[in-house]
Amino acid sequence: MKKNNLFFFSLILFLLSFINHSFSEIIILSKCDHKEDKYLKNEYIFNLNELIMTRNYVYAEKTYQKYRITDLSVKKSNSYVRNIYEEDGKIFTLKHGYPQFYTQILIEKNKPEIFIKSVMNDIEGISKISTCKKIEKFANQS
Repeated sequence: MKKNNLFFFSLILFLLSFINHSFSEIIILSKCDHKEDKYLKNEYIFNLNELIMTRNYVYAEKTYQKYRITDLSVKKSNSYVRNIYEEDGKIFTLKHGYPQFYTQILIEKNKPEIFIKSVMNDIEGISKISTCKKIEKFANQS
């Protein structure tokens, strides 16, 4: 009887050891150009474990002045975080906007392009907004 209890206890500890070790995947797209604007730095960090995207960017002076004319709250460098989810090998940010009109950033894994998906009254459009020169993938184990 004691052997069975010891075996059962050992099996539970073994299974719990897998649960405590979590794996995370991080994808960094950097040196990204843009169709309309110029940046000194433009990068996207997708943390698939925490389900967040962080975008860090620094405007080139001309682009910064273009946006600063109409909006005094514009900063030369900025960063923002969005929640993400994965569907069919694509990574989407959560919908930003109203139910009738919203936008999402999307990427496909292992591809350097960044797209924006716009939906207005159930009509969908997808446009490429950026191509990145560098893709890095990290698999962390904790």
